[in-house]
Amino acid sequence: MRIAQVAPLYESVPPKLYGGTERVVSYLTEELVRQGHDVTLFASADSETKADLRRICERALRLQGKTIIDPIAHHMRMVEIVAQEASEFDIVHFHIDYLHFPVARRQWLSALTTLHGHLDIPDIHPLFREFPDMNLVSISDAQRKPMKWANWVGTVHHGIPENLYTAKEQQGKYLAFLGRISPEKRVDRAIEVAKRVGMPIKIAAKIDLADREYFETKIRHLIDDPLVEFIGEIGEHEKNEFLGNAYALLFLIDWEEPFGLVMTEAMACGTPVIAWRRGSVPEIIDREVTGQIVESLDEAVRAVEEAGAMDRRLIRHVFEERFSAARMARDYVNIYRKIKDSDPDLTAGELLSTAA
Repeated sequence: MRIAQVAPLYESVPPKLYGGTERVVSYLTEELVRQGHDVTLFASADSETKADLRRICERALRLQGKTIIDPIAHHMRMVEIVAQEASEFDIVHFHIDYLHFPVARRQWLSALTTLHGHLDIPDIHPLFREFPDMNLVSISDAQRKPMKWANWVGTVHHGIPENLYTAKEQQGKYLAFLGRISPEKRVDRAIEVAKRVGMPIKIAAKIDLADREYFETKIRHLIDDPLVEFIGEIGEHEKNEFLGNAYALLFLIDWEEPFGLVMTEAMACGTPVIAWRRGSVPEIIDREVTGQIVESLDEAVRAVEEAGAMDRRLIRHVFEERFSAARMARDYVNIYRKIKDSDPDLTAGELLSTAA
C-alpha cells in the first residue's frame, strides 16, 4: 500500500529524548517499510527514517526553544502540504489530533486518525461530534471511555521493535521510574514505596517548563535521600540498560493513562511492572505474569516484595506476543484496507461489521 504517516512536529521521528507519540510513529513507519509498503513520513527535517521523508520544518519544534512562538502555524502548513499530495496515497494516517479534520472531510481523504492523548477534556467533545465521519483509532479501550460515541474503527495497542531491547535474566537491585515529573505521574508515590521497602530508586525523567514549579516545591526535597538517584531525561539508547538492570518498574500513576509505553519497554527488557489501576493499566499488565496491579501504597509495597519471583523470560515472551511493532503494523494495515475498500459513507458500526 501507499501510506502517508503524518507526525507531530514537536519532536523528531524518532525523538532524540522524550516523546511518546513520535516514537510510536517511528516504530510504525519503519515496520511498514520493512513489511514492503511504500511509506511517506511527514515530519521535521531532523527525523530519521527509511521511508520517504517530507521535511516540514528544519528541526523539531521543542528543540528550537523560544524561537518557536506559534507551533500550530507549522502544523497547519503541514496539513495543507499533505492535502496537496493526498491523491498519491491509498491511506493518510494522521497523528496530530484533530487539526486536519476540515481538510479531510472536504477532500474526501481516505484517512485514519490515531488519538494519542487523553479524551476527558470537555472542550473537544463538541468538535468530535461535529466530525462524526472521521475514522478514529484508540490506543486502548480505556482511552475511549469519555467519548464512547465517537467514530471508533479499532483499538491498536502500541508496539516496539523486537530487536530494540534485550531481556536481562538477572534480577536488578534498584527500582526504576521513567517518564515525566508531573503531578499525574506520581513520582512521589514511587519514592515513598522505595523508602518503605528500603530499596534504591533511580529516576530518569523529563521536567517540562510547565511542571518546573511542581518539581521545585513538591519533589525536589524528596530526592534528597541516599536511596534516591535522579538521572534526568534519557534517550532510547539508554533505556535498555536503565530498565533491564532494574528490579521492577514503578508506574504508580494518578490519571487515566491512554497507554503507557514505558510499561511495554520494561516488559521488552524482562522487567516486572508494578502499576496503579488507572486508565489502560489493566489492558497492558497481565497480573502475576508481567507485573502487579495495585490500588494502594501498601499493595505496591507487597508487590515489590513479590516481584523477585517473576519469570523475566516469560515477561519478555509476553511482550513479543502482544506488543511488537510487527503486530502493531499488521493491525493498522488491516484497518487501512478496510477503510480504503469501504464506501466513504459507511458509519463506524457498518465499517466494523464489514471488518468482522
